[in-house]
Amino acid sequence: MDLTTILLVALGLSLDAVAVSLASSCYAPRVDWRQALSLSLLFGVFQALMPLAGWLAGLGFKSLIADVDHWVAFILLAFIGGRMIVESRRDGERRKQPACLGLMTMLGLALATSIDALAVGLSLSALRVGIALPALIIGLVTFLLSLLAAIAGRRFSARLAGRAELLGGLILVAIGLKILLEHLQAG
Repeated sequence: MDLTTILLVALGLSLDAVAVSLASSCYAPRVDWRQALSLSLLFGVFQALMPLAGWLAGLGFKSLIADVDHWVAFILLAFIGGRMIVESRRDGERRKQPACLGLMTMLGLALATSIDALAVGLSLSALRVGIALPALIIGLVTFLLSLLAAIAGRRFSARLAGRAELLGGLILVAIGLKILLEHLQAG
């Protein structure tokens, strides 16, 4: 597999994480550099490890994960996005916008956005392509683009004011639906 193909795969896999980074930093606009870095690092690590896990699992595991991967991603993203939408509809003191994203939320988002990378790893295993370089590039591209998106989200959140939380929730639910529909239509 040539470098251009690996970069295109990495870009494609990173787009969900980039959208979620943008939405998450709009949701919690007081996200500082450390938290933006943590979120981006989790996305990059998960995006690098999932192809490795898929590659190691090989074709025997593919049928098990293929039946549920889209449901897992949809449920995680819909739950987190739905929570953001509900919070955006609350008014005044009842509305609590988090100062930052919790570790469990960040881990759930990283897992949900990296499930497709598992399938890529399975495919690379079937093609007998080495995994070290693709996994590294996928992780690095995801990390860098997610960090840029988190920084951009902080800037957009001030302009969007209270609508940022609603927009972020809608984006997450839309990504979950996209993943679910793509897999259901392909199957």
